[in-house]
Amino acid sequence: MARTAIFPGSFDPITKGHEDVIKRALPLFDKIIVAIGVNANKNYLFTLEERKKWIKQAFSFEDKVEIADYAGLTVNFCRKAGATHIIRGLRNAEDFQFEKSIAQMNRELANEVDTVFFVTLPEYAAYSSSIVRDIHRNGGDVGKFLPNAVQINDDF
Repeated sequence: MARTAIFPGSFDPITKGHEDVIKRALPLFDKIIVAIGVNANKNYLFTLEERKKWIKQAFSFEDKVEIADYAGLTVNFCRKAGATHIIRGLRNAEDFQFEKSIAQMNRELANEVDTVFFVTLPEYAAYSSSIVRDIHRNGGDVGKFLPNAVQINDDF
């Protein structure tokens, strides 16, 4: 049986921190689905198509990485995709408290799905998509926060 995990998030945009978590999780799983959550109540800066394109660019070398989008409960998407694990990155203690609660609730909803945490490398601990979006909105260069294969142009 293939070991499949999902890495859910908005990836608005994908950062080097996300990229690092995925790369470190690759040896543990046969397939990782980068699952872009779609929430009608959330205002995204970048389109779903842009986010998918950037993830594909970042992992063009890796056959074990797939990209999908979903709406609704993450555990329901896990069941649909045949995933037994959810991957999450932890940057700090606040992330841990928040993610621990979500992991416990997900386990209550789907006891066949477990969460695996990766502690972010120190050099990426301050990286978050929301900070990168804010820098971009205000005309700053976000290139150093993004995977090398990803280029955000102002023509979007």
